[in-house]
Amino acid sequence: MRELWSSRWLCLLIPAMASTLGPMLLSATVRDVLADHAIGTEAQLAWQARLLKVEQAMARGDFAVAESLWREAYAAALKSRHWEGVIAAGDTYRALGARAGFTTAAVAKARQAYLAALFRARSERSLAGVLITAERFAELGDREVVEQCIRVAQKVVDQSRDPYAEEHLRAFTERWAASAQGIDGLGLTP
Repeated sequence: MRELWSSRWLCLLIPAMASTLGPMLLSATVRDVLADHAIGTEAQLAWQARLLKVEQAMARGDFAVAESLWREAYAAALKSRHWEGVIAAGDTYRALGARAGFTTAAVAKARQAYLAALFRARSERSLAGVLITAERFAELGDREVVEQCIRVAQKVVDQSRDPYAEEHLRAFTERWAASAQGIDGLGLTP
C-alpha cells in the first residue's frame, strides 16, 4: 500500500515540476535571445567602440595599429552574432586598405566579412541586412553575389510578416536592374 502511494505521489510531482520549470526555461531563453538583438547591448557596443579606435588610428596615419585594432573589432563583431557589426567591420577594412595602400587584400577580407554578414542576415531573417549586404557586393562589382543576395532576400520576404517587405525587395531589384543597364540611380555598380 505504501509503495502504491509513493508511486502516485511521484506521478503527480513530475508533471507539476515540468509544468513549472518549462515556462521558466522558455522565458529565460526568449529573454536571452531578445537581449542579444537589442541595440546597445554589451556585444553591440564592443564592436562599435573598437571600430571607433580603428578610425582614430587611421586618422593619425597609424595604419599598423589600425589593422591590429581592426582584428579586435572584427572579432567583437563576430561575437555579437549579428550582421550589422560584420558589415561595419568590412566597410572599415576597405577604408583602411584604401588609405594604407593594400586595397586588393582589403577588398578580399571585406568580401569575407560581407559573406558572413549575408549568412547572419539570412538566419535573422533580416531583409535590411540582406539588401545592405547586396549593396556592398554591388560596390565591389560582384554581380553574381548580388543576384544570389536577391534570391536570399526573396526567401526572407516569403517568410516575413512585414507588409512592406515585398515592396522593399522590388524597389531594390528595380534599382539593381537599372544599374545593370547603365542607369545608375542608386550607385549600384553593374
